[in-house]
Amino acid sequence: MGVNGGTFETLTPSQFISFTFPNPSRSSNHYGDSLRIAVLDSPNQPPDRPKIAAMIVPKDREDDWIFSTETGHLQLLSNSPGISRLVLVGNLPRDSHHASSTYDRRIGHDPAAIAVFEERLMPILMALSPKSCFVSEFHEIPFLSYEDGVIRSVVVDKCEGSCVGEMLIEDVEVEGDRMREFRRRLRFKRMPNLVQTEIRVSPCRELGSSDVGIGEVEFFPDTSCLVHPYLPPMVAGVSLIASNLEDCVRLGSKPRAFCVGVGGGSLLTFLHTQLGFEVIGVESDEKVIEVAKRYFGLVEGQSLRVSVGDGIEIFKNLAGQMPSCNMGSISALESYGNRDVLGYYRQPFDVIMVDLDSRDARNGLSAPPLEFIQKPVLLGAKSALRKTGILVLNVIPQNRCFYDLIIRSLLEVFPELYELNVGNNENYVIIAAVSPISPFPNISENLIFKKLKSAVPWQYINSIRKLEG
Repeated sequence: MGVNGGTFETLTPSQFISFTFPNPSRSSNHYGDSLRIAVLDSPNQPPDRPKIAAMIVPKDREDDWIFSTETGHLQLLSNSPGISRLVLVGNLPRDSHHASSTYDRRIGHDPAAIAVFEERLMPILMALSPKSCFVSEFHEIPFLSYEDGVIRSVVVDKCEGSCVGEMLIEDVEVEGDRMREFRRRLRFKRMPNLVQTEIRVSPCRELGSSDVGIGEVEFFPDTSCLVHPYLPPMVAGVSLIASNLEDCVRLGSKPRAFCVGVGGGSLLTFLHTQLGFEVIGVESDEKVIEVAKRYFGLVEGQSLRVSVGDGIEIFKNLAGQMPSCNMGSISALESYGNRDVLGYYRQPFDVIMVDLDSRDARNGLSAPPLEFIQKPVLLGAKSALRKTGILVLNVIPQNRCFYDLIIRSLLEVFPELYELNVGNNENYVIIAAVSPISPFPNISENLIFKKLKSAVPWQYINSIRKLEG
């Protein structure tokens, strides 16, 4: 596209412009003759002394939604505190029919060549700087780096769902201690920097050399462990009601979990296979469920069922039929249209686990959506739980105000809250109890607790703290 000379002289909140520019350093790097330059201004009002930064898109990742879409660009900018304008420089995205589906960070990784490339990009970056950056004599433009621990990756499949839109399934090799470590990931185009699901995968044959490419072998899902950072802490929340669950097991019943947001299904599978839960999952997009079964090892059976539906609407529906309704109120669910799994809603649940994001990256990554913490929804969720039940939430707060709002909303409905800091500077787990939880008795012989200790790192169980209202 053509760009007017004065386009970049001022900062315009949320302005996004991309254009093609000749490579000023073609002979000394692995980038093409023409470069894609994308410029995004922060949605916030600019300060008097703004800062701009640049980032070179890793070679062979120019087609990755993280770098090729405005949404991905916005998330990169949001993760760069104090930066008012972020400029991405990389190869032109390729025709999807001819694009390479593999990435190897070793290819084109020449620090000396990159340093020369950065130096020769500086004149165009200066030209892309707003006038307010030149108040002082010295104007510095730092180059940011993108690190996600991916050594190699290969696209397994791309598809589109009616609710979540385009999605990507990819196998990646990540940095490990000794052995090669492989993962399978699910990402959505609407929020490309967020890994929706991640599981461990194992090669179908022995890999004799580190030079064997990730696209040269087939993998099978390993659902015996949880590798997504916030899922083990969510499961650790079950320790708060381990004694009650043990009583349930002694009476010949399975503990029951209701999961809102299925993704790749790793949480559902783990609760079922490792902890012995009867699990029901609800996912808004049928295509996501299909992907979970095909690529992530989700297998339905008598004690693990998944249906298409909106968990928030289900809880609203239940709240509308209070005070008599709970998951035994079949009419509440019939009116929502979940007749295919009604038999599995007849008894209240011990645990409800909610893993839903805001679906809108324009205001930054956050979870859960604000719709979930509306009082009718929380009342409906509470009515679906036993008196000894808990609601477990994955929380990604945009800021402290957002986090405090979630806490206040939960305390209007639930008498006790517990918190677990995941420790990744992003996620928290909040556990809301229907009834006050008694101090831990001696549960060293508790079967559920033993399973938890073997399945979840002890530090998560030990780090759960009660929030004072």
